[in-house]
Amino acid sequence: MEIVTGPITSCSKEHQKIYQQWFTVADSDGDGRITGNDAIKFFAMSNLSRSELKQVWAVADSKRQGFLGFKEFISAMQLISLAQAGNDLTHDVLNTVDSNNIEPPTMEGLDYLVSKNKGPVVDSNPDVNGQHTFQICKSYTGIFNASLISCFDIGVTQPQMSISAQWFTSKSTKKVPLSAVTSIVDGMKRLYIEKLKPLEVMYRFNDFVSPLLTNSDFDARPMVMLLGQYSTGKTTFIKHLLKCDYPGAHIGPEPTTDRFVVVMSGPDERSIPGNTIAVQADMPFSGLTAFGGAFLSKFQCSQMPHLLLDHITFVDTPGVLSGEKQRTQRSYDFTGVTSWFAAKCDLILLLFDPYKLDISDEFKRVIASLRGHDDKIRVVLNKADQVDTQQLMRVYGALMWSLGKVLNTPEVVRVYIGSFNDKPVSEAAVGPIGKDLFEKEQDDLLADLKDIPKKACDRRINEFVKRARAAKIHAYIMSHLKNQMPTMMGKAKAQQRLIDNLEDEFGKVQREFHLPAGDFPNVEHFREVLNGYSIDKFEKLKPKMIQAVDDMLGYDIPELLKNFRNPYD
Repeated sequence: MEIVTGPITSCSKEHQKIYQQWFTVADSDGDGRITGNDAIKFFAMSNLSRSELKQVWAVADSKRQGFLGFKEFISAMQLISLAQAGNDLTHDVLNTVDSNNIEPPTMEGLDYLVSKNKGPVVDSNPDVNGQHTFQICKSYTGIFNASLISCFDIGVTQPQMSISAQWFTSKSTKKVPLSAVTSIVDGMKRLYIEKLKPLEVMYRFNDFVSPLLTNSDFDARPMVMLLGQYSTGKTTFIKHLLKCDYPGAHIGPEPTTDRFVVVMSGPDERSIPGNTIAVQADMPFSGLTAFGGAFLSKFQCSQMPHLLLDHITFVDTPGVLSGEKQRTQRSYDFTGVTSWFAAKCDLILLLFDPYKLDISDEFKRVIASLRGHDDKIRVVLNKADQVDTQQLMRVYGALMWSLGKVLNTPEVVRVYIGSFNDKPVSEAAVGPIGKDLFEKEQDDLLADLKDIPKKACDRRINEFVKRARAAKIHAYIMSHLKNQMPTMMGKAKAQQRLIDNLEDEFGKVQREFHLPAGDFPNVEHFREVLNGYSIDKFEKLKPKMIQAVDDMLGYDIPELLKNFRNPYD
């Protein structure tokens, strides 16, 4: 079973030229995005009912970005054509028909608007980061824009720098009205720059909790990280989904993956060293430089053109050490790196096999570092076809018992059972009951992965809100510690006393500001970082900055979601 992450958009070259002209007409702002207001005006020419157009938007904007790019626009046009022909619109309707044979829909009055529009044909295919490139064609017949260069016999590609990209590169940031943004993600970028980032910078949130966000952090594709001991099938699992090896993949019974490997979409097959990928502005990995050269030498990016990688990025990890091996210290902070990736990922798969159920000390530290990301964790009992049904029941029970001791949660974690490799499930090996079970479990897990791109925008909002609350609590803590410092003498002793009694100080902050205890940072980690700073140098509480974040959480984000919901709701 292959993962289909959304409507499969394809059409003939002749139809694509038509849709390019229509896209230019529909895109009122010329930014390569069809917003809800654009859609209401343009789609009305189809003469479909409001309920039908509501379903068209829901299917085309399956990722809930709040806008349609060129590919999504083609899907919308094909859906309108199917609706005009009397077909029922479902989320999978474009995957059940030959989309190449779907004729463009009938749009009343559109021919006049196309003939009136004398501008260039726009090729609005999004690149890997969601930005858009504009192709200036030979059909240019008049003055379009003084800032654009004249038309040549060959096409000229000019990338457009979005407003949101300028926010992260400009030294002086001007306030931008909400109407200037054209997607939920752009809105979050604006809110981060204007309201959250100043608070983070003021109280060094990036040194204690998480690096400052960049433009690429918002635009990155959803990520799935695989964790587990060596030879539990992490690399094989990725190969199983891709139906091929990724560049630099090694599979064997011994520890073979000795580095963190990010498997992502690219124009060709190649491996990029960690030091190179960490300094690329269009990649969301600049924060990994904090772990030093020892880690970056064990980090690489494997790029390859693949349909699935256009929607999801995978993070393959070195096997977690156990037994005598874990006594050999790694040259970098393995737990810190996994925690960094956990914050960026949309899904975390913990892989076990029937012969590696023991959770080593290093694995306990890794799982503990995932605190706060419990909703992302899925457990996979891989290679389950290596034991019979009775043994599988005992293995499953032993795994649940081990996880219960480590995860420290009363809820039962979701465990998928199967054998995720290229070999078909053999009834002779697992029996009729086992075969049926494996197939259902595999379908459930793939359905979970399939939903990742659709939920990516919701996940981004969730992480953004979580970060804002963490930054607020961090500001309360630092300002409280600052207030406990003497003004003149005995600062060193006072700081040491505060650090030693940090847990009590956290309690005071919690009671004073009525904050939930579960949102506070790890005491030991906070104490370790705080030892390198002078508490007296931090700022006192800035009520206006706190209020700005509160307004963002209480008003701005709900308003943003309201503005970019389905325009036909």
